[in-house]
Amino acid sequence: MPDTDVLVVGGGPVGLAAAIEARLRGLDVVVLEPRTGSVDKACGEGLMPGALSLLQGWDVDPQGHAIVGISYRSPAGHVDHRFRHGTGRGVRRTTLHDALRARAADLGAVTVVARADDVRTTPGGVVAGGVSARYLLACDGLHSTVRRRLGLEATDDARPGRRRYGLRRHYAVAPWSDLVEVHWAPLAEAYVTPVAPDLVGVALLGPRGIDPADVLASLPELAARLEGAPAGPLRGAGPLRRRSTRRTSGPVRLVGDASGYVDALTGEGLRVGFAQARAAVATLDDPAAYERAWWAATRDYRALTSGLVAWASSPLRGALVPTARRLPGVFGAVVERLAR
Repeated sequence: MPDTDVLVVGGGPVGLAAAIEARLRGLDVVVLEPRTGSVDKACGEGLMPGALSLLQGWDVDPQGHAIVGISYRSPAGHVDHRFRHGTGRGVRRTTLHDALRARAADLGAVTVVARADDVRTTPGGVVAGGVSARYLLACDGLHSTVRRRLGLEATDDARPGRRRYGLRRHYAVAPWSDLVEVHWAPLAEAYVTPVAPDLVGVALLGPRGIDPADVLASLPELAARLEGAPAGPLRGAGPLRRRSTRRTSGPVRLVGDASGYVDALTGEGLRVGFAQARAAVATLDDPAAYERAWWAATRDYRALTSGLVAWASSPLRGALVPTARRLPGVFGAVVERLAR
């Protein structure tokens, strides 16, 4: 007999969400995660209303700072849109991780500190990290070991100059807005998210080797807000674009960033990952149903994010914010679609 019903590889937010969903459905769960304690990573830390609603449906309600909309900003001006339905929340990644980990533990999910260096299917299911299970949910992120070992990695056909990376740093300063501000610099975007009464996170998205000092120097409004504020350590991630050939292989399901990722530009990564986690648990016995659910859960994200990244990477980059200002209804419709 397998050691457990569901083996979740990766104890980040999406993996813990999958563990919670599986336990709520009465399944035995083991989470395989090599890191201990609160896990941090480069992340914009903004939960859209849809992501926050999913968390609260699992009785997870992490502390943070309310987010009521999005503001696109450049030296030429800005355009704001406030969410029509619901409120988001800026939450430190470590705070989110701790809240999900506590809920999963309360529900009886077992965590094993180990790596999934060995992944193999068996007649009764799958084995990874010395744990056997009927099903495996690979939630091990952008650089998924499971995706690579099972031959589900698709070739990255993006030109090296088009590959994008993320950096994040916290600044000890009181938030000056309850909007997520997206500042458009010539080569990068700076995402400013309020995450606590005395803290904001600033995430940069752009090409490899972007210099935070250079980006801030090109954004005088943001630089003035942060001047003199104590800064935390710099964290990085990337390249962000990842593709998989398919999302299922026998008893294995790829979930979250492990299943494929376009870009962090729209801030939808967690909402999409949480939706995939629910779909994966609901379709454990039907891989074709999970593939359909995966495409449905990611369709808007992939289309809108791909379009915005293409625009941001083109000679028309500088026209994006002015165009959004001229067409506030279109900008608002895009934000509402992403916030669901």
